[in-house]
Amino acid sequence: MYAYKYLPFFLHSAKHTIRSSCAPKIHNYSKMSSTAGQVIRCKAAVAWEAEKPLVIDDVEVAPPQKMEVRVKIHFTSLCHTDVYFWEAKGQNPLFPRILGHEAGGIVESVGEGVKELKPGDKVLTIFTGECGECRHCKSAESNMCDLLRINTERGAMISDGKPRFSKDGKPIYHFLGTSTFSQYTVLHAGCVAKINPEAPLDKVCVLSCGISTGMGATLNVAKPTKGSTVAVFGLGTVGLAAAEGARIAGASRIIGIDMNPNRFKEATKFGVTEFVNPKDHNKPVQEVLAEMTDGGVDRCIECTGNVGAMISAFECVHDGWGVAVLVGVPNKDDSFKTNPINLLNERTLKGTFFGNYKPRTDIPGVVEKYMNKEMEVEKFITHKVNLSDINKAFDYMIRGESLRCIIDMGA
Repeated sequence: MYAYKYLPFFLHSAKHTIRSSCAPKIHNYSKMSSTAGQVIRCKAAVAWEAEKPLVIDDVEVAPPQKMEVRVKIHFTSLCHTDVYFWEAKGQNPLFPRILGHEAGGIVESVGEGVKELKPGDKVLTIFTGECGECRHCKSAESNMCDLLRINTERGAMISDGKPRFSKDGKPIYHFLGTSTFSQYTVLHAGCVAKINPEAPLDKVCVLSCGISTGMGATLNVAKPTKGSTVAVFGLGTVGLAAAEGARIAGASRIIGIDMNPNRFKEATKFGVTEFVNPKDHNKPVQEVLAEMTDGGVDRCIECTGNVGAMISAFECVHDGWGVAVLVGVPNKDDSFKTNPINLLNERTLKGTFFGNYKPRTDIPGVVEKYMNKEMEVEKFITHKVNLSDINKAFDYMIRGESLRCIIDMGA
């Protein structure tokens, strides 16, 4: 891991520390921005150890530095990635840490050099970024920013290698550059998407990760045509969002593949028309799908991260025009194996990151789709809890009872 040195800016006297109750609705933005340049003390759910319940603690949040933004988080939601790293299954476990990355809030203050954001702006936090200057950001074909691409091991800010969180003078690490399980957080400005000021944060916060990833994989990468047949492997939140994208695109058949039959009823709400459980068949599921669709599906989106499912997803698309898109993240030692003839027969295999959305450029438009009633997000929201009950959100997800649980950071 990285070695950091922590300067004494964490050790501020009480007269320079602002306490926050983080009320969920703020109307006096000018008053809020009066905290600019000062340390703010607020509540945060801190993961002190792997797999131990998060602790609601008073933490100190330092002011934003160059190209950074401090945001007051109003609502955040729990993603499986948070659970994965809380369980310490990710690379090089890092504790204590403030998890969380799907969130909406209001800009409280900005650091030096930030020009496109100001106090009072309504924003979504994004786990990957858009610096606007690198070759990826300048390319219409990529959203994989050289500077701000996701880094699961980084526990501090890019500008100086130091965290902005502390408790009793001791550092608390960041997560995915977002750390939204805190009433206030500090992010690089390139990881903040300014959105419609009328957008309800308790709804659109879920668009900052999983839903956009799945929907973008379908609409931006697979690009099914009206009347086409689409298969989706894995019917969790990302897979259901991929199915929703196929529904929006006008697919005539949307086939959901999952080994949990309990998911099919819920999946019909997202446009899934048919369901296949691989365990119900004595042949590879790609052969089952080929028989169902006269040779293969037009498009397939894989959302499990299981390398076997990835191979099946590619091999189930029709030769000549079929496109398979890989969304799920495999284990680092996995390898993908298929007969090269599958490629020579004009099947296409693609990967995608965050649905090929550029965070600052494209996510405001995704929010507008919701505001214009072109898409729904409410059906993804299965539970709501207060910050004090955040561990219930983890329980819901671990038991497989929730898609997205909204956490009210003001309560």
